[in-house]
Amino acid sequence: MAIPVYAFTGFLDAGKTKFIQETLEDERFNAGERTLLLICEEGEEEYDLSTYPYQHVYPEVIDQEAVTTEELSQLFKKHHCERVVVELNGMLQVGPFYQKMPEDWQIAQEVMFADGTSILAYNANMRSLVVDKLTGCEMVVFNRLAPGTDIMPLHKLARALNRRVGILYEYTDGTTQPDEIEDPLPFDINAPVVEIGDDDFALWYRDITEEPKKYDGKTVRFKGQVARLKKDRDGYFAPGRFVMTCCVEDIAFMGLPCKYADAASLHAREWVTVEATVSVRFHALYRGTGPILTAIRVTPAEPAKNEVATF
Repeated sequence: MAIPVYAFTGFLDAGKTKFIQETLEDERFNAGERTLLLICEEGEEEYDLSTYPYQHVYPEVIDQEAVTTEELSQLFKKHHCERVVVELNGMLQVGPFYQKMPEDWQIAQEVMFADGTSILAYNANMRSLVVDKLTGCEMVVFNRLAPGTDIMPLHKLARALNRRVGILYEYTDGTTQPDEIEDPLPFDINAPVVEIGDDDFALWYRDITEEPKKYDGKTVRFKGQVARLKKDRDGYFAPGRFVMTCCVEDIAFMGLPCKYADAASLHAREWVTVEATVSVRFHALYRGTGPILTAIRVTPAEPAKNEVATF
């Protein structure tokens, strides 16, 4: 049976402990389930177990970097628990901890908390840690906002990294506001030819790979570099761009398989403008179905002003 894990991320003093404390005080969440509470960092707030409606909550302070799978399993068995709540260390990547979890532990929900007055500074100076947390969470809570604060920079930060994340704003006067900002795409998806600007390639690539069906049957035009596929050597290539998500270390080439009769004449890394129709079907590159291009025309092009695309 899968063990649900409720993970809470964010930087020190971002409000994780307070939220977990209030959640465990709520009978809708704490109905007596035996809960292992893993604490990976200790801030100013402390847990007060005496306020919980049921006392079957067992806090354990662990070293997020040093803990092993066996230790996690033993802690769970020690208290005969049914689920796990974990407050993760904001200065560490979440992935290594998830990889250490026992096989029957599964993330049920991941929520990030961010001080709305400082998260943009964190993003400027420690972007890889911000990206790490925002890309995986289901919900981000921007708190400590003064009423009337311009939320657009926070909205853009979250949406640039995770289009599906739920966003909640908490204000210092005690009010909350869900994010309801519409995000129109910077290109017209209903145009006869969907024109993708050089600065919009990363956003478009993510959109077409996440929601390929809305592009099925459409014609697109974009600029990219030629990449050769190991399979489909004849009649296919993969036009795309090098894309940076958060930092130089994570730059990766992102391309789409494209059927083109003269693919063998193209040279790797040369710049081309591709006009192609989109279909959604199986391809080995996806290990399943995904967007496949069929070239209408491929012409030489000048390199994009910024050769590495960003969000």
